[in-house]
Amino acid sequence: MTDTSKAAVASGTADGSAVVAGRLPMPDRLLPAWIAAAMAAGLLAGRAIPGLGSALDAVRVDGISLPIALGLLVMMYPVLAKVRYDRLDTVTGDRRLLIWSLVLNWLLGPAVMFALAWIFLSDLPAYRTGLIIVGLARCIAMVVVWNDLACGDREAAAVLVALNSIFQVLAFASLGWFYLSVLPGWIGLPTTELNISTWDIARSVLIFLGVPLVAGYLTRRLGEKAKGRHWYETRFLPKVGPAALWGLLFTIVILFALQGEAIIAKPWDVARIALPLLAYFAVMWCGSFALGRLAGLGYARTATLAFTAAGNNFELAIAVAIATFGLTSGQALAGVVGPLIEVPALVALVYLSLALRRRLQPQPA
Repeated sequence: MTDTSKAAVASGTADGSAVVAGRLPMPDRLLPAWIAAAMAAGLLAGRAIPGLGSALDAVRVDGISLPIALGLLVMMYPVLAKVRYDRLDTVTGDRRLLIWSLVLNWLLGPAVMFALAWIFLSDLPAYRTGLIIVGLARCIAMVVVWNDLACGDREAAAVLVALNSIFQVLAFASLGWFYLSVLPGWIGLPTTELNISTWDIARSVLIFLGVPLVAGYLTRRLGEKAKGRHWYETRFLPKVGPAALWGLLFTIVILFALQGEAIIAKPWDVARIALPLLAYFAVMWCGSFALGRLAGLGYARTATLAFTAAGNNFELAIAVAIATFGLTSGQALAGVVGPLIEVPALVALVYLSLALRRRLQPQPA
């Protein structure tokens, strides 16, 4: 499968006609506009319908609102249904990719977010803590979307997401303790307690990654067995692909309906949360891309390394913040702002990645 056709399948097209000269298909180019509209709709709904927030939060799944949980699962399922699981063994032997991904995600990523949170939010401890939690929650399956749009290696992205999920279960609680309770004390800064068990993290990963992962795997396996790979990728995937966008937009609407009052009341705080997030995405993506080039990974896997290092599991971060500090806490608000900044930021980085691809891999005239 060529780079162009991989990006075409990711965006719901079968023949690659929508991907011209490294440009994004129209629905993906309009993502920032869709996100802005979803934000506005959520804010208006939260203010116009009395009691909406309480109704949306009446039933929870692993500490977050049931409608949000459903939106997240719908968003992630189409992405994981597109992965070619029979090709994952071609990635597991690339030790350079795996080692550098672990270093970037579990050593550098949390440290960079810790530093940025203290630099930008030293006077706002709740938001600072929320951002540090975001930095500990590494990339989710949604990263595969950005990776495909940038013509990265899809199978490599799936392996790195799975690898990070394992480390998330093993390391999240320990890193939370270190970055919130130990390291600040060492350098004379205030400390914070994060009371969350390994099982809480594992349960969140199992729900928000495990369920759509199993569904995506079974869909591909059964679909290819019944109709063949060509039918599955040219007929079935384009039909389910748009569900990812609708799931994302639905989730944003619900999040803003729940947090609308806090966002409207504190626009300056939201802007301050956004600044370190933008700096984080830029530093992690650019640094990872440069590292991949220096390591000789080639464009496709370099892009994969960069996007998986820059992305974060905001679903887990939000769930942890809500479970530990409460739904209306500043920590939860910092987590909510995260995906709203991530989407347009990573769309911009997709453009940058495609521009670099044209320079690194010139297309024949």
